[in-house]
Amino acid sequence: MGIVLARRTVGDLAPEEVNGRRALVRADFNVPLEGEGETVRVASDARIRATLPTVTGLARCGATVILVSHLGRPGGERRSELSLAPVARCLEELLGRRIVFLSEPFDERAVKLVRVGEPGDVFLLENLRFEPGETVNEPGFAARLARFGQLFVQDAFGTCHRAHASTVGVADHLSPCVAGQLVERELNAFHRLLEPERPFVAVLGGGKIAGKLEIVDELARRCDRVCLGGGMANTFLLATGVEVGDSLVEPDRVETARQILDRYPDKILLPTDVVVATAIDAEARRETTSSDGVPQGRKILDIGPGSIRAIVGALKGARTVFWNGPLGVFETPPFDAATLAVAKGLADVTDHGAYTVVGGGDSIAALERGGLTDAVSHVSTGGGAALKLVSGATLPGIEVLDPATRRSAA
Repeated sequence: MGIVLARRTVGDLAPEEVNGRRALVRADFNVPLEGEGETVRVASDARIRATLPTVTGLARCGATVILVSHLGRPGGERRSELSLAPVARCLEELLGRRIVFLSEPFDERAVKLVRVGEPGDVFLLENLRFEPGETVNEPGFAARLARFGQLFVQDAFGTCHRAHASTVGVADHLSPCVAGQLVERELNAFHRLLEPERPFVAVLGGGKIAGKLEIVDELARRCDRVCLGGGMANTFLLATGVEVGDSLVEPDRVETARQILDRYPDKILLPTDVVVATAIDAEARRETTSSDGVPQGRKILDIGPGSIRAIVGALKGARTVFWNGPLGVFETPPFDAATLAVAKGLADVTDHGAYTVVGGGDSIAALERGGLTDAVSHVSTGGGAALKLVSGATLPGIEVLDPATRRSAA
């Protein structure tokens, strides 16, 4: 599996492949915004800062840098509230230099402006998903986008599981095609998950199970233990024959969950106690009950103290850990207790030598809330991409990159 991740990187490029050339860089600027009208600003610049080493490195080597990204899901239509203009302003502040923002990127004027750019200039194109050809990888749109660059740099790990024009299609027109520094770090981290030191433990949560069952199945095959929480665990609990009250479940997935439990009865760890309430409300009356004793009219909103101890206990013996997804309704305290406890447990095992990787927005938010972001081995910038990669699946946005040379693979 490690061969899948062996890709050429920006660090492998010869000077003549960069200097005086236009580098089309796929970045992930899908960031939260706040404010209204002219006061709209970036609420969290973490994803923008993550790409800065690639941007500054290319500019320093004499490339003209053309940044492209999506923001939100505008559905192929121009929506002013999803413009990347606030990102351009944030980039200017972080880089301390002017950024040329192309609000109408797909006209001849924009292409000519980029092509007469000086080495070290940085451009940002408007939201790619304003164009319907982006998400369907329409060949004509990919060709239009590729006109801006000469080489392609993939630095948006969070979109590498999508076969879009900006992640896959442009690679047919540009050369070389390499990983940026952010993606390089991600690939190095996941290489260690695909060839893990054992015991290997996965902790999976989140609200819904759709699209994740195959990943649970594959991880159960590869891991020594898979600990489930959140809405995902509810569907598996229902598959064991217990009642889960009014909890979030996906009835059409119960049979598949049952088959997974039958295949791996000794590997999957389900909650034995849960915290329930009548509503997702911090003021709602809550109680802890056995997972097979959830009263009608109650919703499972977190796992209980016994289940927390079981997961933390599984972590203590691990040498490699992957965590994706909260174990309760994390955004509404006090139903964040289990998620925060697991974040602390993960930091503890990291401190004792385990290799730990965290992916998914809410899991990362739990680390941030606990001041533990730097206490784990690697914090991934991709949720869906991380899940697919750790399950052993290939990512389209990685597969199109140039294979590693002997020097870069060393």
